[in-house]
Amino acid sequence: MSEPSRQHGPWRRPFYLAAGWLLTGLGVIGLVLPLMPGTIFLIAAAWCFSRSSPRFEAWLIGHPWLGPQVVNWRATGTIARQTKYIACGSMLASFVLLAATDAPPVALWASGACLIAAGTYVASRPEPTGE
Repeated sequence: MSEPSRQHGPWRRPFYLAAGWLLTGLGVIGLVLPLMPGTIFLIAAAWCFSRSSPRFEAWLIGHPWLGPQVVNWRATGTIARQTKYIACGSMLASFVLLAATDAPPVALWASGACLIAAGTYVASRPEPTGE
């Protein structure tokens, strides 16, 4: 039987590894910038690392600042109410900023549809018990 990387192509592991680092960088930026979500990028980075490098996945999950959000998501799939407010507010602010530019209407409609879908998903997630 062939090994998984050969079975799915030699490009898969390096692609996931590069995507994991890119998403980690975006997650760190998102934790600092108020209008950019960080946790979703860290969750996606952990997923990419789980497919490319168990060592980097363990590093991300064990990181004292970056890991707790990923661990909480994996354990319970919940999003705290305050986090929901921040995420949906950030999405709304992002759309308002885009609408203030002279972006073409198709960009506004596409962005709006994606943000509504993402906001609906975030808002529909259960909240941790004890809140």
